[in-house]
Amino acid sequence: MGSMAKVNRPVEVVVAGHICLDVIPEFPPHALAGAISPGALVKVGPALRSTGGAVANTGLALHRLGIGVRLVGKVGHDLFGEEIINILRSHSPDLAAGMIVSDRDTSSYTVVISPPGTDRTFLHCPGANDTLSSRDVPDSALAGARLLHFGYPPLMRRMYLKNGDELRRLMKRARTMGLTTSLDMAEPDAASEAGKVDWVALLKNVLGEVDIFAPSIQEVLFMADRKTYAKLTRKTGAIEVKRDVTRGLLQSLSGNLLEWGAAVVMIKLGEQGAYLRTSSNRARLFGMGACTPRDVSPWIGCELRAPCFKAKVVGTTGAGDCAIAGFLAGVLKGLTPEGCLRFAVAVGACSVEAPDATSGVPNWNRVRQRIRDGWPTLPSCIDVA
Repeated sequence: MGSMAKVNRPVEVVVAGHICLDVIPEFPPHALAGAISPGALVKVGPALRSTGGAVANTGLALHRLGIGVRLVGKVGHDLFGEEIINILRSHSPDLAAGMIVSDRDTSSYTVVISPPGTDRTFLHCPGANDTLSSRDVPDSALAGARLLHFGYPPLMRRMYLKNGDELRRLMKRARTMGLTTSLDMAEPDAASEAGKVDWVALLKNVLGEVDIFAPSIQEVLFMADRKTYAKLTRKTGAIEVKRDVTRGLLQSLSGNLLEWGAAVVMIKLGEQGAYLRTSSNRARLFGMGACTPRDVSPWIGCELRAPCFKAKVVGTTGAGDCAIAGFLAGVLKGLTPEGCLRFAVAVGACSVEAPDATSGVPNWNRVRQRIRDGWPTLPSCIDVA
């Protein structure tokens, strides 16, 4: 498990929410996703064990970029929980200091099925994440930070019940303390309790307290436009960005999210990069807390898309979480909207060059140098004027 230099940095970001242990079997080049079927025996290599979920993926990516981070999540008092804590400590001894170890819960884990050249499939147990509440992120954990990022509420039962009242309570408290708030999602199993939540009602309840909202295209369609989601996923179960996603669809989705209260919306588009749209309301942008841009003018009513940088794909686990880390790091460093979005796709591209979520992420200066050296991008199928 690679780690960065173990140095103490002032905490700028609190990353809270979902954390688990990822178990990622190594697939030989000939193994295809279609080979995984009932009764089949698929020979695989050793399993990589790494932390997963937004707390670990976004949090550790920020740490590797050189940003001071405090991690807040919940694990059980068991072997998986012990492994999660040990992995966090291997990056820096203080990174596990904010973690909650519960005697009443089991640790969350995910089996990640990620054959070369295909998108991944997850077998997930939510475990202790289902019991995390706003009280588990106390004021003392937020004190001194500039930004709170919360990830994966669809996989955390307390956070999606009652139209997300617990989530809204946490985000509102953070904003009252002067922090900028950021929120990421996850796509729930449609047949599960979370899959039956009225996500439009939840988003309308929560997004007024969210400054930066950063879902994937599949997640936001599932939650905000179920009719279109059902139409586009009827055959394959997945959104094909090249075929299905247009600028008009992105404008419609982001327009609703901004109307429901978010200030900044970044929609992750996989190998097609990322799309950014921001509020036209100057007062809303000035109300973004500690990370409000010194000059909000470039952020007012902007619409951008950044293509993906070319990368040798080893594994796609956690790439979206790392893209968020790149975007948030850009916001913390005062970059323009274009700069923040470019760093988002750059850090996401670095992530996929390793089998786990974060070990491919270098420090901020190395990412910046790679961009300055003319890092080539993939062709785009979505035009944003």
